[in-house]
Amino acid sequence: MLYIVATPIGNLKDITLRALETLQAVDLIAAEDTRHTRNLLTHYNIHTPLTSYFEHNKLSKGSYLVRLLQQGKHIALVTDSGTPGISDPGYRLIQLALENDIAITAIPGACALINALVLSGLPSDSFSFEGYLPVKSGARKRSLTVIAKEERTVIFYESPHRLLKSLKDILQVLGERDIIIARELTKKFEEIQRGSPEALLAHFTEHPPRGEFVILIRGRKQQ
Repeated sequence: MLYIVATPIGNLKDITLRALETLQAVDLIAAEDTRHTRNLLTHYNIHTPLTSYFEHNKLSKGSYLVRLLQQGKHIALVTDSGTPGISDPGYRLIQLALENDIAITAIPGACALINALVLSGLPSDSFSFEGYLPVKSGARKRSLTVIAKEERTVIFYESPHRLLKSLKDILQVLGERDIIIARELTKKFEEIQRGSPEALLAHFTEHPPRGEFVILIRGRKQQ
């Protein structure tokens, strides 16, 4: 069995009893960053062996993990934080397992985009998750041009070193639009900022971005 195990996005207490039992019971844990996951395991006195599974080894390591699963091993897949398969290479291992008729199940838990959505106050009955915006400005603006037509709440992740660039492009392409930025969710310095792209750009210019960000954009008003 391949277990897709959600882990905390910040606060180590945000993990389910079922997740802890699973991480304790499996033969191997495939982790995006073994150092990060080892901190979690150490906190809960779990000594299950770890192996890395991340973007740059997903092809070779994926085949290796599938062979272990075919031999009857139980493996838990975890990401650095939150639910595996959401904007990380975990989805590829899930695909491989399905292609090889390997049983899979998900152990639910934390997910940053859902936390941010319910805190935002934006419409949550229908939304679009876009992952990460493109790195290059031209491609990013093209993506935002498509997003500008979306009537649903739009959510995407952003890294601290690209936040200001993305906000500048959002301001240029979308103009005045309600934006919510969630930072360091569930952690000591959790921060939710609401305002226009211009106001948020000013805020994070004065307060240099740190941590991981979720950006939410109110959908275009229906005509």
